[in-house]
Amino acid sequence: MELLKNFKEKAASDLQKIVFAEGEDERIIKAAEIIKKEGTAEIVILGNLNKIEEIAAGKDINLEGLTIIDPEKSDYISEFREEFYELRKHKGISKVDAEKMIKDPLYFGTMMIYTDEAAGMVAGADNPTGNVLRPAFQIIKTKADISTVSSAIILLLKDKSFGEDGIIAFADCAVNPTPDSEQLAEIAQSTAETVEDLLGFEAKTAMLSFSTMGSASHENVTNVQNAVKIAQDKFPELKIGGEMQADAALVENVGVRKAPESEIAGRANVLIFPDLQSSNIGVKLAQRLAKADSIGPILQGLSAPINDLSRGCSVEEIVNLTAITAIQAQNH
Repeated sequence: MELLKNFKEKAASDLQKIVFAEGEDERIIKAAEIIKKEGTAEIVILGNLNKIEEIAAGKDINLEGLTIIDPEKSDYISEFREEFYELRKHKGISKVDAEKMIKDPLYFGTMMIYTDEAAGMVAGADNPTGNVLRPAFQIIKTKADISTVSSAIILLLKDKSFGEDGIIAFADCAVNPTPDSEQLAEIAQSTAETVEDLLGFEAKTAMLSFSTMGSASHENVTNVQNAVKIAQDKFPELKIGGEMQADAALVENVGVRKAPESEIAGRANVLIFPDLQSSNIGVKLAQRLAKADSIGPILQGLSAPINDLSRGCSVEEIVNLTAITAIQAQNH
């Protein structure tokens, strides 16, 4: 896809050091080799050196130019133990416990980011999302004006009349099952930032509901209405509209009829769904019925880029998400 090519070119323009925490996974090692050849990031692979070399030899993967660190034996252990202990001692952690925890590759990789030894991390090929996010919450935390970590999926539609020449971002698609008004407002801001940083066009954000501008009354509608107000107050530069139904957000003649005062109606290129259930359904429908290609989910709201793979991910998906992570690091 042309967009992925653009991502890789942008990543290559300013190389960032990205950590792969699951270095003993064949897909990760192969992806690292490809990324090295394409020149889109500097890769650090975490894991047991002997195991990684054995896997690489068995699959004819070239490890030349790749940095491999064993968290169990690294020279960073002492530094990371002390840093992590200081971060978590208020929780009653001991230095012995701190050292044990930072030897976990997910914690070790996150500590590399915290100490500026790396710019970002890609994980999740062998771990559920909770495992990936836990050290991120404990160590690097969220951005200064954001308390909600969320995710976005970029959809590439064949019908270019929707969104920005067929490109639309959906959120939140992976993290928050039932966000409240404050969380929805922060998800809107984070997704707008993701779109503008990665895609380079101005985000026009629609807050979705089954109601358009008060056409229905329900506590779920009120939650979205309050989110719009919070977002407008907290993020005055954000171009946002709502609450509105999906057709009002996406189709200009419908938007004019249903929300004539809105600058977003009919022009939205960012859709914020009221909950995880509806966003997941929306993504799957677009993928299957509209045959849309998708990129993501892309994690957002953290103070440094950490992205979560699906455990069923392909090598290509790892390569692509690494380029995105590198661009996020450039903008950090």
